[in-house]
Amino acid sequence: MRDLNIALLSIGGLTLVLSLVSELLQDRSYLPSEPMAAAALGVALGPYGLDILHLGGISDPFAVLEQFARVTVGLAVMAAALRLPQRYVPTNARAMSAVLVPGMVGKWLVSSGLVYVLVNVSGWTALLIGAIVTPTDPVLAGTIVTGNIAERYIPSSIRNLLTAESGANDGLAYPLVFLPLLVLLYPPERAIVDWVVGTLLWEVGAAIAIGAAVGATAGWIESESSERAFLEKSSLLSVTVAFTFAVLGGVKLLGSDGILAVFVAGLLFNRFAEATDEVDEQKVQETVLRLFTFPIFVLFGLALPWDQWLALGWSGVALAGCILLFRRVPMMVVFDRTVDPIGTRGALFAGWFGPIGIAAIFYATITHRLLGNELVWGVTSLVVASSILVHGITATPLTKLYGRSIGRVQQQSEDRDETDSSSTFANV
Repeated sequence: MRDLNIALLSIGGLTLVLSLVSELLQDRSYLPSEPMAAAALGVALGPYGLDILHLGGISDPFAVLEQFARVTVGLAVMAAALRLPQRYVPTNARAMSAVLVPGMVGKWLVSSGLVYVLVNVSGWTALLIGAIVTPTDPVLAGTIVTGNIAERYIPSSIRNLLTAESGANDGLAYPLVFLPLLVLLYPPERAIVDWVVGTLLWEVGAAIAIGAAVGATAGWIESESSERAFLEKSSLLSVTVAFTFAVLGGVKLLGSDGILAVFVAGLLFNRFAEATDEVDEQKVQETVLRLFTFPIFVLFGLALPWDQWLALGWSGVALAGCILLFRRVPMMVVFDRTVDPIGTRGALFAGWFGPIGIAAIFYATITHRLLGNELVWGVTSLVVASSILVHGITATPLTKLYGRSIGRVQQQSEDRDETDSSSTFANV
């Protein structure tokens, strides 16, 4: 009970303080980002700090971390789906396909190769760790592409690209993670059959189909209820949050990929729901997400394996740096020239800001539960912590630098175009 009260006091106080000065944190590059502050609080309260809050008192701390991460990522991908213009994915299908298929595979292979070279692990373990750190995190990405600073300096095309990619690739990383994981768990023949039938066909294919059907149905019902005045304002504001929890839990009970289903359901809900209600629904969704974001980063700070990091030595530092530099930037530069030109500066900006966060924690805790491999958690947590630190420090100054380099007039013009386009979609 004492630990619970300490957690409520510290996390509640942190959330209050950061919420009251959120704009200041975004505008001042010398102040820590919100995820950095939350993770630092976890470290300060944990066994390597004041030693007043522990995960050791929980029977299975990794299970708590896994489920908290799952819910947080689910809320984040729904928020990303609601944030996008209604027809963004079909309109940009070619670019999204390139980023999500060859792009993800490329990031996976680059990250895995770096792990294999710099850390003493087997090839399949390297592929597993590489897959875990492949997806762009929707929670950290959301802190970069939302807010006044982002709207002022980042063109809508890049904000939407990062939002769509981070929302989709958390669920689509599932088969990349489970291919090496199944190979490490079972004989090769069974692993391949389970991966094709179970992972690809059911956990990915069924998740997309279920999410699309449920999302379209829920959006149509919401639109009809709103038009007929069946919805009270208070009920309307809880729709997308309740919808997120229902899809996340229901699809998981069916044995499919709940996170991917939530994102697809959010896209279809966004397409069919009443456009005038979506702004309020999006605000509530992101508010609830914010309430989950701070606790998960505090828990992450408490769970950091400092001894394992020390054991990795300079190879761990080199790995984290190389993954942040080479996992994503080359891919964005290549696709800028071949698929959806956003300019060299835009490609470098979008390539750099592909943070690694809660989604990687989620997959790492699943791996820990199934394999019990402490090294996977040690390497992944080091990369995630490095991303929180480096992307948190560079977000504001690089955002402002990029915005000024392309000119404020261009940005304001694109924002007006996006507003006009959104209004057009709402009337379709």
